[in-house]
Amino acid sequence: MSILFILIIISLFLASGFLLAFFWASKSGQFDDDYTPSVRMLFDDEPAEDDELTEEDDGSNAGKKTDQIEIKT
Repeated sequence: MSILFILIIISLFLASGFLLAFFWASKSGQFDDDYTPSVRMLFDDEPAEDDELTEEDDGSNAGKKTDQIEIKT
């Protein structure tokens, strides 16, 4: 029977910890913008710039097709 009291006390401490974490997240602005994340996937990506010559390419590979993929972040 004493283990039941210990488990209840532990669960109350745990629940109060989660409640404090929720209030802290709310106060710090975690839940301010709830509209943008739901429609972010509908926005178009910015078009990638397609330059023929870059600073690294001096023109020696001009006209040659390569299998390298350039990833811009």
